[in-house]
Parts: sequence; C-alpha cells; structure tokens
Amino acid sequence: MSDIQIVEAPPGVEGAGFFATSLDKAIGLARSYSLWPLPFATSCCGIEFMATMASTYDLARFGAERMSFSPRQADLLMVMGTISKKMGPVLRQVYIQMAEPRWVLAMGACASSGGIFDTYSVLQGIDEIIPVDVYIPGCPPRPEGVIDGFMQIQKLVQTESLRRRSSPEYQKLLASYGIL
Repeated sequence: MSDIQIVEAPPGVEGAGFFATSLDKAIGLARSYSLWPLPFATSCCGIEFMATMASTYDLARFGAERMSFSPRQADLLMVMGTISKKMGPVLRQVYIQMAEPRWVLAMGACASSGGIFDTYSVLQGIDEIIPVDVYIPGCPPRPEGVIDGFMQIQKLVQTESLRRRSSPEYQKLLASYGIL
C-alpha cells in the first residue's frame, strides 16, 4: 500500500485537454501546498516538531519543506511550548512582522492553555495576544497530531476567500487584539 497523497483538483469544469476553475480555488490549492512555517519552539513540543520533520513522519510531504526563520518570509506561525509573559511581546512582534495572509497553529497544552503552568509568569494560551487558527492538543502532541493540525491549516488555506483578509470581520478581529 502506498503513502502517496494525490492532490485533488479544485471543483471546476473539465474536458479533453482543459480544466477551468475559479481563481480563488486555484490560489487556495497552490497556497495550501506551499506553506512556509516559522517554528516558534520554546520547550518539549519543539522536540516533537523535530521528530515530525524527520524522515519517519516527514512534514515536507505536505508542502512544508522550507522552514522559515524570518517572519517576513513565513506565512504559518507554529507556536510550540510554554510562553512566558515576558516572551509574549516578542511572539506578538513576530506575528505582526509576518505578511498577510498568515495563519497560526498552537501546538500542545502550554501554547493552547498554559498547560500545567498555572502561574503568574506563564501566558494562559497564546490566544490572549494573537489570533489562533488551529489548536493541537497534547503534552506534547505526537507527530501524527502535528500532521493532522497541519492538514487542518491546509484545509483552511484552501477554502479561504481571497477577500477574507480585507473583510470588516477580520479587521475587527485584529483590532480586538490591538493589531492594526
């Protein structure tokens, strides 16, 4: 049995020698298989992410071949591990420096809710400072969970309208986080 993933064409009109679809769907398909993740790893979830990138699980099969360590060249922020309140402004600045469209994935219990660290110094979930698109549960999550979360981001990217980012609802969401 093969592990090869076949990418389905977006809905459209097919015929002998041609295929037609909307621009939104074609761009969504291209974006979803060419994401450039920025790993923001602070603790044990980062080690699980390394395992996901290794040859056994190989996240590159899903189009995430190039890790970007520059926020200006990344479109997916993967936050992994405990974020202290002192680290919060740095994470927020990294998010602001990313170009639109940008997506955020919170990996593990600490990034999602503070985990076992219910203390004054730990941020109780990164959604207190930046909007999050997908949460991956676990402490730490297994590589299969990371792949599932990444595939959920891909689905979101594929189906997102090109105009969503300029919509009043999206602008209101960013304003609620103090991001203009």
